[in-house]
Amino acid sequence: MSSFIRLHPADDVVIARAQLMSGSSVDGVAVRGLIPPGHKVATRAIAAGEPVRRYNQIIGFAHQAIQPGEHVHTHNLNMGAEKGNFERDYAIGQDVKPEAVRKHATFMGIQRDDGRVATRNYIGVLSTVNCSATAARAIADHFSKRNNPAALANFPQIDGVVALTHGTGCGMDTEGLGLKLLERTLAGYATHANFWGVVVVGLGCEANQLSTWLANSSLRQGETLKVFNIQDTGGTRLTVEKGIALIQEMLPQANAVQRTPCSAEHITVGLQCGGSDGYSGISANPALGAAVDLLVQHGGTAILSETPEIYGAEHLLTRRAVKPEVAHKLIERIRWWENYTAANGGEMNNNPSPGNKAGGLTTILEKSLGAVAKGGTSNLQAVYEYAEPVNAKGFVYMDTPGYDPVSATGQVAGGANLICFTTGRGSAYGCAPSPSLKFSTNSALWKKQQEDMDLNCGEIVDGGVSIAEMGQRIFEMILAAASGEPTKSERHGYGQNEFVPWQVGAVM
Repeated sequence: MSSFIRLHPADDVVIARAQLMSGSSVDGVAVRGLIPPGHKVATRAIAAGEPVRRYNQIIGFAHQAIQPGEHVHTHNLNMGAEKGNFERDYAIGQDVKPEAVRKHATFMGIQRDDGRVATRNYIGVLSTVNCSATAARAIADHFSKRNNPAALANFPQIDGVVALTHGTGCGMDTEGLGLKLLERTLAGYATHANFWGVVVVGLGCEANQLSTWLANSSLRQGETLKVFNIQDTGGTRLTVEKGIALIQEMLPQANAVQRTPCSAEHITVGLQCGGSDGYSGISANPALGAAVDLLVQHGGTAILSETPEIYGAEHLLTRRAVKPEVAHKLIERIRWWENYTAANGGEMNNNPSPGNKAGGLTTILEKSLGAVAKGGTSNLQAVYEYAEPVNAKGFVYMDTPGYDPVSATGQVAGGANLICFTTGRGSAYGCAPSPSLKFSTNSALWKKQQEDMDLNCGEIVDGGVSIAEMGQRIFEMILAAASGEPTKSERHGYGQNEFVPWQVGAVM
């Protein structure tokens, strides 16, 4: 097995499989200096100002001359004079392909009365505002399987009672985008198939009024949705007691479910990557993309997101758009983000984290090109704004920030009943009410954090396992997790703290 990976014949760089020593040879070139695993080595002389290619796509521009064998990273590669604003060939619809022959896998799902299918069976406690978060958590804590196992001992079909709280809901424009996003997010969770029922706790005087939220969301109270305010109930203690009593009334019916064979078309997967490294776009992301293509063949849905992390690679998605308006909506969201970051004194290249860079990624262009690989090769059917209900089947896109908890919160609000999360640095993440599978991009991470990872995609880098083979494994794990097999993050109890609605706009 060679000491490097060449991704495309036209690339200017290769990727180190392991640490490369000065003087060693890669692709017929002598290495100059120490090259860490996952990092890039130049295979030709690159003049200052020239574009540098990986995946046969531009990942940045040399801001000083680079010699063959040199380490290519933040010290000699940046976004260029235009900060990444170079011409992209959007070629709208050019790569749209005929629909593949439909396949018919099944999983053991939970059929709801309205025809939706769940992968988990929770009861949720939501807060309208930070001020009611403590009461909401106290209600859920009463049913904690760790601290009070007797509360759910007679209800084995209930996966748990979880409190999903947040730090906003007031001090915001009551007619602004921020409140609209929060309302949409809470509505998506309140009606999520993985919740049998939901209790929503407000304070009473907040900007996010319960009555307004219900009206704007076309929701009303019933046996599976209960809402009330602390101020109306008479304080914290009485609020907690009321919430506990309401959930106790729900338990018998919530427990009266059973798993039955269901078509894989009922699975909607949110695609995430966090703590990415130089191997993400080589192993776990394309393997997840292969699994997405399989899921789409079976009639299921996959949601790609994190708009700041597809920046510079959006043209690979517009080429797969089934309609021009789908592509134009994606491009419009890119322009919105350019304006949004500029208005806040930033730029799109602020996205790669220190951990991303330590792992070998240099610019947002490079990170994005690896990130879009999670979306496979299927046609792009639709583009959604944050937390909008996803009603299309197949591969779709949702506009979200790149920060994983905020992004996944939007996907779950849109209907994702499972999350697939790739990581190269070792992200700690889980999601409620939707289970989250985590895939390691490299074997070193797998060895260090095997208790947190569900699958090691580093076997692709190590050699011997193809992307297609790993994609099949991931697809089978998706079916198993959707059928109730606990994921590693569920075993650790992740999920409640990762509910983070996108907060946009001024705090008033």
